[in-house]
Amino acid sequence: MAAKLAGGGGGRYSLGQNSEINVTPFVDILLVLLIIFMVAVPMAVTSIKIDLPPAVPNPTQEKPKEPVFISIQKSGAIFIADKQTSLDNLEGDLNAKFTATGQAGPKDDQRVMIRADADVLYADFMGVLNQLQTAGWYKVGLINEDIH
Repeated sequence: MAAKLAGGGGGRYSLGQNSEINVTPFVDILLVLLIIFMVAVPMAVTSIKIDLPPAVPNPTQEKPKEPVFISIQKSGAIFIADKQTSLDNLEGDLNAKFTATGQAGPKDDQRVMIRADADVLYADFMGVLNQLQTAGWYKVGLINEDIH
């Protein structure tokens, strides 16, 4: 009869070490969580009935005022709409244009749009912008061509 005295290899029914992960409990937990979320989510999205007033614009709101267009040509000529002006007369002519269109009032509410030829000198363009800012017009927009 043979006997094993040392603690070596293991017996006849020894399973040895298993280094693989047992995935079954992990999958069981995920399935339980999935069922819990499937039951809980429809309860969370139940809505409460609220009667909100319809979204209608406020009738007292004024529609935005039309801007006045300033054009600068390559030669340095400045136009307010179709009327030619100079850098020195820009403020007076612009005030007259806003008064003629019925938009006289604070300069904070008046909008000015500038368009210029592609070959306008930077100094001419910035001269118009600086004159407008000095005169108190801060709502100034720039118009450019669409690039396709």
